[in-house]
Amino acid sequence: MLSRRVRRITCPNPGMMTGPGTNTYLVGHGEIVVIDPGPDQPEHLDAIAAAGGDRIKWIVVTHTHPDHSPGAEPLRRRLRPDVLVLGFEPREGFDPDASIPDGHVIDADEFTLRAVHTPGHAGNHLCYLLEEERLLFSGDHIMNGSTVVISPPDGDMATYFASLRLVRGLGVEAIAPGHGSLVTDPIAKIDEYLEHRRAREEKVAAALAAAGGPVTVADLLPIAYDDVDPARHTVATASLWAHLQKLVADGRATAVDPGEVSTMWQRA
Repeated sequence: MLSRRVRRITCPNPGMMTGPGTNTYLVGHGEIVVIDPGPDQPEHLDAIAAAGGDRIKWIVVTHTHPDHSPGAEPLRRRLRPDVLVLGFEPREGFDPDASIPDGHVIDADEFTLRAVHTPGHAGNHLCYLLEEERLLFSGDHIMNGSTVVISPPDGDMATYFASLRLVRGLGVEAIAPGHGSLVTDPIAKIDEYLEHRRAREEKVAAALAAAGGPVTVADLLPIAYDDVDPARHTVATASLWAHLQKLVADGRATAVDPGEVSTMWQRA
């Protein structure tokens, strides 16, 4: 139990990208919403169904990445056909009963859950704010224990910065992330994220300047991410590309085609 209204079940899918595993949250008692059923992993879905049973009325997802949304329909099959599956949009095999926009409210007997559109990590990313507790279910927008990968073309670094600032202004008291433990000082965590991204952006810009001419992402990666385990460099490539796109948009860099990771980049 995280609070009087919230329970967490962590999927046994630990890994480099998932940390201890994907967190699924059950909100409410008489009427329950499941947030992020996770992958289609039978033992995890069985545990969710056993915990909520016939009281589950809604299944919602933060976004359509493979460790968050594929369990939605298999979970419904374990429950009842009238359980509503909700998300920002149909994509990547996820087919909700309804697409919900920013500000959509689930008004249950014991709680109010409001969707907050937070693109950046994914264009279809939603956080969910439990109004009664000012608790934000952040999916992959904010995690505990690591930073978030921003992977173009769906991921966008400038949009991610804006979404972090949006969440900072919501007045949340805690953050329940998609991976990792509860964040009890949300402003400090968001500021940590913003500062990390700003520092990385400046490091990328400095690497571009030092190159003195056109370079590739592969040229920049070992310099701009020299503090990151090489085992993570394949993943870091995506965020480096996103930082470079932002530098181009800000007029600090140029590229033949910023939409292609293989293009040549240089200081403006």
